[in-house]
Amino acid sequence: MCGRFVSSSTPERIAAYFGAENAVDPLGENYNVAPTNDIYGVVATSDDALEVQAFHWGLIPLWAKERKIGQRMINARSETLAEKAAFKGVFKKHRCIIPMDGFYEWATGVEGGPLTKAGKPAKRPYFIHRLDGQPLAVAGLWSAWKDRTEGPVGEWLHSATVVTTSANSTMEAVHNRMPVILPKAMWNIWLDPSNQNIDMLAKLLVPAPDHLLTMHEVSTDVNNVRNEGRDLIAPCNSERQENMLD
Repeated sequence: MCGRFVSSSTPERIAAYFGAENAVDPLGENYNVAPTNDIYGVVATSDDALEVQAFHWGLIPLWAKERKIGQRMINARSETLAEKAAFKGVFKKHRCIIPMDGFYEWATGVEGGPLTKAGKPAKRPYFIHRLDGQPLAVAGLWSAWKDRTEGPVGEWLHSATVVTTSANSTMEAVHNRMPVILPKAMWNIWLDPSNQNIDMLAKLLVPAPDHLLTMHEVSTDVNNVRNEGRDLIAPCNSERQENMLD
């Protein structure tokens, strides 16, 4: 799964990178984006242009009675997009790209490594990012939802989820899942709302090439969502953390 990521690029930089227009105020740098935070997303508009917009992280289906369902919809497994009620409609019509400057994953400590106070293998956080330092173009789905209890004056809430797939060889050492990272040649194909060939779209949802990513262990400070600073992605001295784990 993907439960935390880094968003350090400005919306202007994101727009330039994807050849899009910017339609959102800056959300600010956040090196520890968590579910329910607002995030950037790139979508195709009705006139075939690309646009950077803001989304609530955690997809809320149009039919949902309450927004809290989004807390369980931060990820969508690529293998079942066409089957799940929450995703099959938006998979066909409402796709987006979620730009990330890297993401975090937690690996369980190896045998003989440090233990938690409960005697279980400690989980170590890793920061995963592109070798070339460029943003990740992560496949996403989006939805628009309105709280029916607010009546006609209620505002539409736009939300999104991260599409995941099986891990590549780089990621397997840490986790068995990873976000779907789209190559540039596939961006417009994925974003085109007129493209509703779900069989063809499903073929895009594959693990990234093994050589695309690199990773390093980081401080357990990232475990606390209140920590958002750049220091979270700094390489960590594992031995220094062994007495800090709980």
